[in-house]
Amino acid sequence: MKQGKTLQELGRELQRQRLNRQDFLADTRTLEMKSDSFGSTLSLSLDGHDYNFTVGDVAHQQIANRLGIPYRYYTKMLNDAPELLDRNVNCWLNQNPERRMIRVLDGNVRAFLSDRYRRLDNLELCAAVLPVIQEMQGAQIESCEVTPTHLYLKVVNRRLKAEVRVGDVVQAGFVVSNSEVGLGSLRVEPLVFRLVCKNGLICKDLAQKKYHVGRQVNASDDSAYELYSEETLAQDDKTFFLKVQDVVRCAVDEAKFMLTVDRLRESTQIPLKHDPVKSVELLADKFQLTENERGDILRQLFMGADNSRYGLVNAVTAASKIAKTYERATELERIGGEILSLPISHNLLPPTVNAYQSLPEYQTISA
Repeated sequence: MKQGKTLQELGRELQRQRLNRQDFLADTRTLEMKSDSFGSTLSLSLDGHDYNFTVGDVAHQQIANRLGIPYRYYTKMLNDAPELLDRNVNCWLNQNPERRMIRVLDGNVRAFLSDRYRRLDNLELCAAVLPVIQEMQGAQIESCEVTPTHLYLKVVNRRLKAEVRVGDVVQAGFVVSNSEVGLGSLRVEPLVFRLVCKNGLICKDLAQKKYHVGRQVNASDDSAYELYSEETLAQDDKTFFLKVQDVVRCAVDEAKFMLTVDRLRESTQIPLKHDPVKSVELLADKFQLTENERGDILRQLFMGADNSRYGLVNAVTAASKIAKTYERATELERIGGEILSLPISHNLLPPTVNAYQSLPEYQTISA
């Protein structure tokens, strides 16, 4: 499992972000984009003052998507014809006016969102779930990180463990993740931690999620104004995070853990249909892996000397530890879980009853 910040470093960074963030609701007619070879700035008026913020990559993608501009063409204009991009963006911001939430951090627009987007902020989330984790006997935060798009808390419970093979011990855990910029819901996902190599496997199909959709904020005029979550959403947040605490308390579920262990045991008996090189090539095509990731997984598969589905899962999760970013490492851990949950091909083994396919993809946490 790739290591990120210490818990103390995470706390300091979340506090820093709290002091340096700004959230606005703005009519799109009050916004104006200006771009040049160095990038873009977004201007808005608030109480007679003009504010100018740089625009981040995620916000660019969200602006393009909302305005119906193909992102490939959007980036071509940004790189080769910035004035053309401004004409397009500013035209459509005025042509189809609506109220949007603008999330700013360190003077940079990090998200361009619906005015119904519910802010489930990372600092409040940690304040809600860390005491619950501390109360769990045997629970330990194995890894944590805040990236430009997500917060991750990866927790392992040392008390709940099982063997996949003799001496190959795995422990139960879970991942809490959240995005403040609209890239996914708040999730609590089962995690399996393999002791022999400290690999993490995330089981997406057993996750619980909460989408960032809240009440629409009404305003009596069309001007932009700043939001203060402490004043406007405190009571709603308190109620919601009480529900999140309940979900976290139940996150380490012995029945679900043993179900995943049974999958792992079953995967040790599923040989790869093709040779290792071809198997990794097919995997790379299915999950859009980079050349470096393909090479890393192939090396791990050879080093593990296990040409079963279990060996392939472990090769992917081992490669996640050397991924370039924490974000990508987590995605590879999820890919490992997806490989594990694939149905058994009749070309590999005779068909067997697979109880996992009847499970719901996820359960929604009610707001």
